[in-house]
Amino acid sequence: MQNDVANRDILAIGTSAGGFEALRHLAAKLPADLPTAVLVVIHLSDQFHSGLDAILAEVGPLGASFANDNETLRRGHIFIAPPASHLLFDGDHLRLGHGPRENGARPAIDPLFRSVAMCCGARAVGVVLTGTLGDGAAGLEALHRCGGITVVQDPDDAAYPEMPTNALRLLRPNHVASLRDMPVLLARLAREPAGTPVPIPPSMTFEAEIAHSGYTNMSSMDRIGRRSVLTCPDCNGVMWEIDEGDVIRYRCHVGHAYTADLLSLALDENLRRALGSAARALDERIALTRKLHHQADRSGRRMLADSWARKLREIEEEAKILRESMQRTDQIASRHVRRRPDEGGVARRRQAQ
Repeated sequence: MQNDVANRDILAIGTSAGGFEALRHLAAKLPADLPTAVLVVIHLSDQFHSGLDAILAEVGPLGASFANDNETLRRGHIFIAPPASHLLFDGDHLRLGHGPRENGARPAIDPLFRSVAMCCGARAVGVVLTGTLGDGAAGLEALHRCGGITVVQDPDDAAYPEMPTNALRLLRPNHVASLRDMPVLLARLAREPAGTPVPIPPSMTFEAEIAHSGYTNMSSMDRIGRRSVLTCPDCNGVMWEIDEGDVIRYRCHVGHAYTADLLSLALDENLRRALGSAARALDERIALTRKLHHQADRSGRRMLADSWARKLREIEEEAKILRESMQRTDQIASRHVRRRPDEGGVARRRQAQ
């Protein structure tokens, strides 16, 4: 996109749970002469992405569409990350990345913010809206380091405050605003002069390329982080710990990336799956041992029957302990359930159209 006027002409927005209504509000209230392009990543399952562009275009004066690879940016238009693709910007064109998931999502918010920071941070405004967990916090911090203006929705105003809260833990943004005040704020920021470009860390360029192509290797990972003792929840490969001040991130050599808190949740999920597999194996052992006990008892082999009975009691006790552990794990995990954002709301509006 030609930057004939040196204003803040890139507006990058990331949201998750509660984000559909937040985006509808912004699309309805942003002015028709907005001198910036709007790039949006929202966590929605594939089936609920359909129709989102038409809904946002209908409620306000700006056009809206799902981004296409190599598309030229234009001001006064909303570009939405399509399903299963990271939305990236290289300074001239939009790029759709098919690299590994970050924070369990593709599209993810961090790759968008990171790519915008790398190519044009001094011209950009980054916004984190309502959502669960912490995607977007590390990317917003990267944008801040590269001269971008950062905006976070007031957690007290957000339908789901966790994502804004995590962003506020990581950095002191330029603005914290309610959703009601945000359209006027963003329109004003878009007209402000661009900042002074700052040097881009080589690691940011490398990670942006991972999101686009998925290519990485161990020697490159050694340059941006240190090998940890943790394994990737997605591929079981070794993970590198990337320390960025107050935030710790992890990335494997395949490219999957997590902030520390989201990695903890992903490992919890793997633990629940492993416990479930163990419980099924114990149930099968109980069934077989009970069958062998009954067989020995019916045939009058008392010593063998007693042996199988003792074995059965031992396995049943193991299964009881395991199921109690599973219940405790589920209770902890239920406090951090990742909800799918606004799927019902999108579906209802699609049916009404």
